[in-house]
Amino acid sequence: MRLYIQPSVISGKTTIPPSKSHTLRAILFALMGEGKTTIYNFLHSPDSFAMIEAIKLLGAKVKIYSTQLEIEGVGSRPSPAEDVIDAGNSGQILRFIGALAALVPTYTVITGDLSIRYNRPVTPLLSALSQLGAFAESSRQNGRAPILIKGPMHKGRAELDGRDSQPVSGLIISTAFAKHQTEIIVHRPGEKPWIDLTLHWLDFLGIKYHNHNYTRYVLYGDGHYTGFNYSVPADLSSMAFPLAAALITRSSITLKNVAIDDVQGDKKFLHALLAMGANLSIGRDCVHLKEGGELRGRSFDINDYIDALPILAVIGCFADGETKLYNGAIARKKECDRIFAICTELKKMGANIREREGGITLSSSNLKGAHLKSYCDHRIAMSLVVAALGATGASIIDGVECTQKTYPNFALEMQQLGANIRVKP
Repeated sequence: MRLYIQPSVISGKTTIPPSKSHTLRAILFALMGEGKTTIYNFLHSPDSFAMIEAIKLLGAKVKIYSTQLEIEGVGSRPSPAEDVIDAGNSGQILRFIGALAALVPTYTVITGDLSIRYNRPVTPLLSALSQLGAFAESSRQNGRAPILIKGPMHKGRAELDGRDSQPVSGLIISTAFAKHQTEIIVHRPGEKPWIDLTLHWLDFLGIKYHNHNYTRYVLYGDGHYTGFNYSVPADLSSMAFPLAAALITRSSITLKNVAIDDVQGDKKFLHALLAMGANLSIGRDCVHLKEGGELRGRSFDINDYIDALPILAVIGCFADGETKLYNGAIARKKECDRIFAICTELKKMGANIREREGGITLSSSNLKGAHLKSYCDHRIAMSLVVAALGATGASIIDGVECTQKTYPNFALEMQQLGANIRVKP
């Protein structure tokens, strides 16, 4: 799908879609519950439906309604997988289901799309599961999907690299249901707020654990709980895009359904905007951006809200002075190499931007319309839409169907806020 975008000013009110990370964890933990779980306000995303198909293959029964999911769980022991599990474009499914598969005494095969098979390394998880006594291999022996997992785990200590939080979260989730106590040692822990998100779910479900400064975890095993009711909060990563669009077009906007007290790490994006000079008012359930406020470049350690790297790069183009985004090397291992992708595309628009190994340095730029591509990455696509709204002249962006992953009606909602966007299949 292709978007044609003219420079526009957006304003008004909009509601942020539900959190992808919470939706996927809710579905996963529903699998492991005893009895029925009801999940309200879930994100209608390809990732969500891929996770649903994955848990069905592991024994869950799922009923899908327009506003809720009803899931009959298996009670702490997944059933042998009935078929190959397709993670689609989801790193969470690859790592989380891959870890849970080590509870099953039969082989589980997990694959995914091109990004999953070539850009999403899974070696840290495979190594840790092997240390715990499970069979865990890459079928092509290259540290990437397809992967083959066979349990059970029967040892109690593993070490892994933690720069990518998903293998750590997956291991924490899996060992919470093991038959014995497990100690997890994490080297170079990163993306800590996403670990906090996983631990928040263990707290919610009453599963005991010990966390020593993100470098050592003790999971006591034998986790169990009954099914639960859960309403998914707004995605604080998705919040960034309409907010940034209003910011760079010097207009006002109100974002509703924003649970600012939620554990999601990307709420730190708001603090970054305040540091840059945005005129923000932050309430308990909404965020209001007012007109005015001169944007100034700043330096940010982006690791705790790594998904905001592409959109902060766009905002930096409209800020006076220099903006530096650092400690973000893990952004190269997402749906695409996001550092390379956003630098390449913004350069097409005339940005004064430099790619670093672990981040980006850029300065105020007069962006011009250009023919751009999304790299099949939802956050790159939406960041480029925002850049195009503030540029001089028209832009074309190819491959924007990927925005369905986290913001299913993104183009339509931007149109309703005043964006001059035409959609072409």
